[in-house]
Amino acid sequence: MEAYLQGCRAALQESRPLHVVLGNEACDLDSTVSALALAFYLAKTAETKDVFVPVLNMQRSELPLRGDIVLFLQKMSIPEALLVFRDEVDLHMLHQAGRLSLTLVDHHVLPKSDAALEEAVTEALDHRPLERKQHLPYRVSVELVGSCATLVTERILQGAPKILDLQTATLLHGTIIVDCVNMDPRMGKATPKDSRYVEKLEALFPDLPKRKDIFDFLQKAKFDVSGLTTEQMLRKDQKTISRQGTKVAISVIYLDLEAFLQRSGLMADLHTFCQAHSYDALIIMTIFFTMNEEPVRQLAVFCPQAVLRTTICGVLEHSHAPSLKLTPILSPHPTLQAYLQGNTQVSRKKFLPVLHEALSTYFDSMKLPSGQPETLGVSREQMDKEPDRAGHPLAPGLSQDDEEPTLPPTPMNSLVDECPLDQGLPKLLAETIFEKCSQISLSQAAAAKK
Repeated sequence: MEAYLQGCRAALQESRPLHVVLGNEACDLDSTVSALALAFYLAKTAETKDVFVPVLNMQRSELPLRGDIVLFLQKMSIPEALLVFRDEVDLHMLHQAGRLSLTLVDHHVLPKSDAALEEAVTEALDHRPLERKQHLPYRVSVELVGSCATLVTERILQGAPKILDLQTATLLHGTIIVDCVNMDPRMGKATPKDSRYVEKLEALFPDLPKRKDIFDFLQKAKFDVSGLTTEQMLRKDQKTISRQGTKVAISVIYLDLEAFLQRSGLMADLHTFCQAHSYDALIIMTIFFTMNEEPVRQLAVFCPQAVLRTTICGVLEHSHAPSLKLTPILSPHPTLQAYLQGNTQVSRKKFLPVLHEALSTYFDSMKLPSGQPETLGVSREQMDKEPDRAGHPLAPGLSQDDEEPTLPPTPMNSLVDECPLDQGLPKLLAETIFEKCSQISLSQAAAAKK
């Protein structure tokens, strides 16, 4: 793999046509490993002389946010320097020059910012339901399995099993294990095909790490926020909604809220962060377990603009569908309201409709027209490309509202983020794991009382 990736970087310096294998904007472990392994397979088996290059669909500076990717690649002895990131290759320029072909993996529809590249797409391989009903101008292979790495493994083993080495097999095996929550049937993530290809890999490579060992290793790496700045912690697992030009970010952090609020210079960091990205409000959802393995959820609403903050908090406090059961926590910061969330079953996915209601209430109170549709899971790249909001009535410079940069939509198999695909098999999400663990914990507690 290292020699192959070294050749990919060298090809970028040449004026040659490139066939880029591109993962989704979430650029989680599944997207990353699927892009690397599929590009490697295509390079070994393609009958054409195309140069196949896996491109990680994020900026290189964002890699530290993906602790599981960083540590897994280190464990596999794949240097970060050999990876190719989205900000290191101009796909639009290559397309305009007639030098680009694209294969999409772990997604099958390009975002609006990349719509012009659709003409270059030759194939998409994905494990989520079709987003478009109409015909796409390229071949789309979609199957609702727990991990896209399963479909890549199938492609390799059916097409050219001899090219598969222990290093690539370990990457695929570990990714499927994580996405399918260690293949635990209680989690409802693993499909028969996921299980079948994990077993096939284990049969071919008896030296693969034990399932529990690799699962624990990658889970710990995913949730480790030590050494991250406040901005990185917020961006690590985040979604953004937008309505009428007002943006609200929701970030999930696996940390006690009180510990987070005690970070040095926190409020200045939040203001700077929101100002830099033109956000109007930031919702921070924290999750952790007590010593007795009981789940605890907390919530914080950061918003310098009083009317918007009051409206959001009011709707959250009085919500009944679902009820969050919020108990205010004393906050030393006037622009930040903190809560203990009594209903631990309300994940961010279930929380988003309540937040949409809050924005509707806010605009109703302002008597503003309800023209523009809200947007879920907008990527940070899309946000950053939006025009400057200096003229926005709610954000003169930003000392009005805040939010945070969206971590690629995800996602994603981001253990924290919810997959937007409610119609089909969901992706691996931290929220899902948390909820399942909570349910198991609560049921065990109830059984013990009986």
